[in-house]
Amino acid sequence: MKSCTAIRHVAFEDLDLLDPVLRQRGFSVTLIDAPLGGLDGLDPLADDLLVVLGGPIGVTDDADFPFLSTEIELVRRRLDADRPTLGLCLGAQIMARALGARVYPNPNGKEIGWSSLTLTDAAEASPLYGLGRHPVLHWHGDTFDLPHGAVRLASTPKTANQAFSVGQCGLGLQFHVEASIRGLERWYVGHVGEISATPDVSVVGLRAQAHSEGAAMQTVGPAMFSAWLDQVCA
Repeated sequence: MKSCTAIRHVAFEDLDLLDPVLRQRGFSVTLIDAPLGGLDGLDPLADDLLVVLGGPIGVTDDADFPFLSTEIELVRRRLDADRPTLGLCLGAQIMARALGARVYPNPNGKEIGWSSLTLTDAAEASPLYGLGRHPVLHWHGDTFDLPHGAVRLASTPKTANQAFSVGQCGLGLQFHVEASIRGLERWYVGHVGEISATPDVSVVGLRAQAHSEGAAMQTVGPAMFSAWLDQVCA
């Protein structure tokens, strides 16, 4: 049986739509809560797949959250070994930082809600090809420079680096393909402070977007993930 470890930063941002894809493919799945010391003693190379999930903190918040330094180093070692690694939102930022790139507040402001990606030619020939045809969920205030040696796969008008690949087995996605419409109800509660503090963003609006613009991503996201697994975990 193949093994997957998913690093979680808040309980409600979990594997969600991706979990059944993994289990159907015979993966055992272990969720590790990084803030609770779950990274201590973790072998970065042991698992067939590592997924680094999202969260409301930033990679530069390591003074408040010292586990981030451990996590960045763990991800660096895994990427150096070119082991299958997927980073989602904060996870992608951790990957970028691990690769030596700068991570910083997006000068164009926060990007919260559903909107389309512009895919590069490299993405059109990759498992991401279907994502250019449907809106995806954005929920981030930080961005990053493209890491040295990485290949840009997607962008939006606000965020140049929305997705990148590194080596044969690393994929960082600034956006979310894992969140289900039902699961997002937990996000609205968990992120209510950020939502209320962000102009032109509301729970009612995000919920309506999820049911209309986000409906297709409930199948497209898992399909992309499945195709990527075919490529890196065959």
